Amino acid sequence: MKVKEIRELNNEEINSRIDDTRKSIVDLRFQLAMRKLESPAKLRTARKLLAQLLTIQNEKLDAEIKKN
Repeated sequence: MKVKEIRELNNEEINSRIDDTRKSIVDLRFQLAMRKLESPAKLRTARKLLAQLLTIQNEKLDAEIKKN
């Protein structure tokens, strides 16, 4: 998912994506610990996506606060 696509999502969709990404990170960590993870890059990609989602969520919250 690209940053441009994330910015087009509303707050509820971003929150659901954050929850899904956090769950997938937990699953990937278990797979890594069990030596069943095919590519460690998947974990890195999921963490990067989570960081992007959280950053955009915070930007939107800051924009709403500044409006009010």
